[in-house]
Amino acid sequence: MSIHRYGFVRQSGFTIAEFMVAMTLGLAVLLAAGSLLIGATRAHAALLEAAEMDDAGRYALDALTRAVHLAGHVDWAAHPVIDPTLPAAIAGLDASSLTHAGAGIDAPLPATVNGSDVLALRFAGTGAPPAGDGGTLDCAGFPVHRDQEGWSIFYVARNAQGDAELRCKYRGAGNWSSDAVAGHVDSFQVLYGLDTDGDGAPNRYVNASAIRALDAALVLAGSTANERDADLRTRSHWKHVASVRVGLLLHGPRQAPDVGAGLVHWLFGPGYDGALAAADPGVRLAAADLDRGGEARVRKVYGAVIAVPIAVPVAVPGALPVAPPSVPPSAPPVAAR
Repeated sequence: MSIHRYGFVRQSGFTIAEFMVAMTLGLAVLLAAGSLLIGATRAHAALLEAAEMDDAGRYALDALTRAVHLAGHVDWAAHPVIDPTLPAAIAGLDASSLTHAGAGIDAPLPATVNGSDVLALRFAGTGAPPAGDGGTLDCAGFPVHRDQEGWSIFYVARNAQGDAELRCKYRGAGNWSSDAVAGHVDSFQVLYGLDTDGDGAPNRYVNASAIRALDAALVLAGSTANERDADLRTRSHWKHVASVRVGLLLHGPRQAPDVGAGLVHWLFGPGYDGALAAADPGVRLAAADLDRGGEARVRKVYGAVIAVPIAVPVAVPGALPVAPPSVPPSAPPVAAR
């Protein structure tokens, strides 16, 4: 009988100290990975917000450009002769807002978002009622037929959540309404290029208040109020606007408070006349004032100079010749600077 001896191998696990070191290293790696993930997620969200801000700015400028170009439209086939007493196709208000359902710009609101302006554009429709031919659309994309007067009015107001929006106001079939064009708006400013010598090109840019002051200084002809109103509509300086200059300040993603604390946003550039800028709230906004009481934000100015097309009459059998409405018969006076 043989006896076998079996050897025993001694085994041991981690000590408490080794286990604690391993757990600490694992937690450090996990924390680093989590921090990288959070940072990447925040960077991605910031990129998306910045892209949305750019998209909103480009879309708003495109909508404004289409509306201003349409303001010079005339349906010569339906209206071969222009009535000189018709209201101007362009009008505006400084540092004002509007209700979404009120008629036109007749009842402005004093409450504004950083002195934002109002730009009102009217145009003639085309095509038979009720739907027209789709050739003339208001700022909401609805067609306007030849028996209607179309409106595209741009202004800034706050939505139900308190965010400031650039809104488009238009006249529907039975009432007025408005839709949002762009959100996260800090200011919307408008200047008007006046043609003072009748060559169809702007000679100087002024705000809406300056044009209203020029109109108020006119000596009107007529023995009755209606006659004087007709003379004002005929000679109004709004009919000498050859171009429109718009500036839009939007805010996007959050940023560190010290990054842009000293920035000043000029919607028309620092070369904008100092005296006019001082009396035109909203054209110069400091980032520190905009961020006060809230989080610091990335901001960007979007701007464009939009020419008002000169309406050139087409040959209509039996119609009297008529001068283009954008070319004044005489040069308006120039306001003192």
